[in-house]
Amino acid sequence: MRTRLTANEPSPRSVFLDVPNMPWEETKFAGIRCKTLYSDPSGMATLLMELEPGAQVPLHEHTAIEQTYVLAGHFIDEEGECLPGQFVWRPEGNTHIAWAGKDGATILGIFLRPNIFADGRKFFTETDGTEA
Repeated sequence: MRTRLTANEPSPRSVFLDVPNMPWEETKFAGIRCKTLYSDPSGMATLLMELEPGAQVPLHEHTAIEQTYVLAGHFIDEEGECLPGQFVWRPEGNTHIAWAGKDGATILGIFLRPNIFADGRKFFTETDGTEA
């Protein structure tokens, strides 16, 4: 076992996920499913999300940077559209509605802290970071 460079203790082990064989989790948003690749108590999360055609992430504000990479389909908001292989990041304070295009969308989303939704719904906004 390798030792850390900054402390005289074992290096923590990597965590490998078999993502294709992980089940999709239903979310509180119609037409949106996810696979949780990482989450922690601070609300940091990495999610693989699948949005059916026209599925919408309702009005919300980002409390920290959000990063999104589009794997398939079209991911759209009032400011623009991302196609497969494209990337968008939104700064803290950005408030928007996002939705999938006519072919749906598969995206990888990285969140540093929980978002705040206008309608009060929770989506990775609980203090334990596990509510989807």
